[in-house]
Amino acid sequence: MLYKFKSKVASDVIMLEPNGRQILQIWGKFEEGAPAKGILLPEDMPAAQAALEAAIAEEDAQRAQAALNAKANGEEDSTPAGIALRQRATPILDMLRRSLQAQKEIVWGT
Repeated sequence: MLYKFKSKVASDVIMLEPNGRQILQIWGKFEEGAPAKGILLPEDMPAAQAALEAAIAEEDAQRAQAALNAKANGEEDSTPAGIALRQRATPILDMLRRSLQAQKEIVWGT
């Protein structure tokens, strides 16, 4: 399953279900068992942007700490595996900023 995020002022962003769900959980817009579609209104975007940026900063700190721990333990590859939230969320952050500036909502669905 895929999530498709749409705005009238930005390109569509398509994410795999776990990644889209993570973004919606950060925004406080995901409910287990609820329909996998919704809307983010412009007045809710500053809080959504702040929550997403905070989650990115938290994950960055965790990844940096994991790398330091690995290096301290003498492990060679100290880079945590997987794609960082920062990379996955960049298109959504761009969409958020553009949509907020234009006062246009973001909608999503599967």
